[in-house]
Amino acid sequence: MKTLKSMRLHIAFFGRTNVGKSTLLNKITGQDVSIVSDIAGTTTDVVEKSMELLPIGPVNFLDTAGLDDRTELGAARIEKTIKILDRTDIGVIVCDNNGIDDYETELIEKFNELKIPFIIIINKADINEISQNKLDDIKKYGDNILITSALNDENLVFNFKKILVNLLPEDFVNSPKIAGDLIEPKSTVILVIPIDKEAPKGRIILPQVQTLRDLLDSNCMVYTVKDGELADAIQNLKTPPSLVITDSQAFKKVSEIVPPDIPLTSFSILFARLKGDLEAFIKGAKAIDTLENGDRVLILESCTHHSIEDDIGKVKIPNLLKKKTGKDLIIEHFSGHDFPDISGYKLIIHCGACMTNRREILSRILKAYKAGIPITNYGITISYCLGILDRAVQIFNL
Repeated sequence: MKTLKSMRLHIAFFGRTNVGKSTLLNKITGQDVSIVSDIAGTTTDVVEKSMELLPIGPVNFLDTAGLDDRTELGAARIEKTIKILDRTDIGVIVCDNNGIDDYETELIEKFNELKIPFIIIINKADINEISQNKLDDIKKYGDNILITSALNDENLVFNFKKILVNLLPEDFVNSPKIAGDLIEPKSTVILVIPIDKEAPKGRIILPQVQTLRDLLDSNCMVYTVKDGELADAIQNLKTPPSLVITDSQAFKKVSEIVPPDIPLTSFSILFARLKGDLEAFIKGAKAIDTLENGDRVLILESCTHHSIEDDIGKVKIPNLLKKKTGKDLIIEHFSGHDFPDISGYKLIIHCGACMTNRREILSRILKAYKAGIPITNYGITISYCLGILDRAVQIFNL
């Protein structure tokens, strides 16, 4: 009924303690999202607020702990604050009439390194006006500067939105398609959705729902079947479908049923393109052939979930890897938004990222690249191990 966090624009507020981050956020959202106090370190953890910010659209605000928090738990809070950069689409640096210092300049360096656009808000203009020297120093870092007072500036929200609109990422303004751009309107697409233990009772999983909606929005005709009915579905159609999309776990069975001249891919591969870098993931999968006995492989998931008996990440993919390589591999797992220490791994395999925004996935790809570690994802790994990767990505014309 509402936009998922993974599809929202993530706007994170950063700054030193007591510069007014929480007050600003409360004013912009029109709600008491964060606790406001004169006591330093009041914001002890990342506070999130999802809302519709007109005319921007669905956003997710993040209010972080002060970068100079010297309270007992300050170091841990600051560490969490820095990790939020991996999920940030647009950063907001808040300072006061004291201007910016090492805390802010280091943050700006990280923004520039990660190519995160940012706004600098000079708050508390009603108390003391910032000096021209300090303002000139801030202007060296860009023109997206807002001088305001969170307490009495009636134009704050309008001026903030005005700057924000100019910084919106292209893929947020013009939302990319999941599959609708791969085929012509009025094309017929078959979705193969096995109803197994991982399918939630009474529902189908998120990537399948989002793909279905994307195809309908693209004026395609969608035929949804279980893997056991796929052959009959193809036979029932007067003309062959323009595309078949399957759950990765049924890839082998589906590939044997679908004729070679009908394009075939998976939901996970579509999301590899939507949320990450498809070519980087394909390249990463080829590192599977280089694995040796004792090599460590990290299976990385964006969210935590209850594992089932034949869980795709904990059971199916490890079994496929061992069968494909014939090696005794050390396969480890990590779940959640925090990025683990990846040193020592020979390969990272990421989930489909249906619950994560693209910024976080691209950040993880970048970190793996810097560490010299190949990275791929579930669907591409499965199709590679089954020997059908070339066919599964053919429709993308890479």
